[in-house]
Amino acid sequence: MVHVIRSFERPDPAAVKDISQYAPSTLHEAQGRTGALTSRIKPIYSGMRACGPALTVSCHPSDNLMLITAISLAQPGDVLVVSAGDHPEQGGFGEVLTTACMAKGIVGLVTDAGVRDGLAIRKRGFNVFCYGLSMKGTVKETLGTINQPIVIGGIAVNPGDLVSADDDGVVVVPRNNIAAVSKASAEREAKEARMMAALEAKGNILELSGMDKVLAAKNCTYG
Repeated sequence: MVHVIRSFERPDPAAVKDISQYAPSTLHEAQGRTGALTSRIKPIYSGMRACGPALTVSCHPSDNLMLITAISLAQPGDVLVVSAGDHPEQGGFGEVLTTACMAKGIVGLVTDAGVRDGLAIRKRGFNVFCYGLSMKGTVKETLGTINQPIVIGGIAVNPGDLVSADDDGVVVVPRNNIAAVSKASAEREAKEARMMAALEAKGNILELSGMDKVLAAKNCTYG
């Protein structure tokens, strides 16, 4: 069994830059309300934002050996996506690994675990999306995998998929769908901008959204 795959196909940087202008919630809607990780995975502090290709990691619970290995292989712009056993009571990532990530140009970490050194991470300005903070340390003993498919937060993630995260949570866009989802996101935002302009001009939300027709079709009555 191969544990570590050193390289994978990353999306075109221009495509990543283009899609990064859209919020994760927009991407989620634009691809048919799919790709959102469990809402339990959130930024450790408000205002964090990360967007880039996924470098996937599978670690055993309470063991960060493969995470450390993955940091050594990452390229600038990558987002570490770490399946760590769906276990919040571990802090296998902290200030030291944050320093290593930032030196490599890694833009964020997404994991189904906890992290520690939260204040130090915030001061350094690194983007971490996880279950929360836990001071409990981890060992470095057990082999896992790097740059192979994983499941995290209920969503399958392949190396090179686009990961976008902010205060609302984390969404994954399959690498081959990036261009289509970016286009659909642009159309969605343009439509919403037109609606908000009409609302500011005192338009009726039911009519502008088309919900008046939905209510009528359901024979909604008013007292």
